[in-house]
Amino acid sequence: MEVGRLEVVEPENPEDETCRTFVMHNEDHTLGNSLRYIIMKNPEVQFCGYSVPHPSESKINLRIQTNGPPAVDVLRRGLVELTAVCEHVLTTFETTVNNFKRIQGSGEPMDTI
Repeated sequence: MEVGRLEVVEPENPEDETCRTFVMHNEDHTLGNSLRYIIMKNPEVQFCGYSVPHPSESKINLRIQTNGPPAVDVLRRGLVELTAVCEHVLTTFETTVNNFKRIQGSGEPMDTI
């Protein structure tokens, strides 16, 4: 799998750092929707949306508009927060699988919901 590449679309007004469109190559809805969700939780964000230009292209366009902070900083923060969420999910999953295997191996009954 080819590593993704990030491109910043040249804005109409380069002086305004609060609005930017980013093109993420070799990405799809999986990253687009997750990242949009995380970024929209930031109270400094007015708008965040993404689109896939065409189904045959493996890239997404991500648009961020903020109330003040640079859009690049908001994207960076969103990526860090999404990474933390993914690491938490992975750790929780691995712990649960290990507990399940331990219980199955010992013959203990499992709790049911």
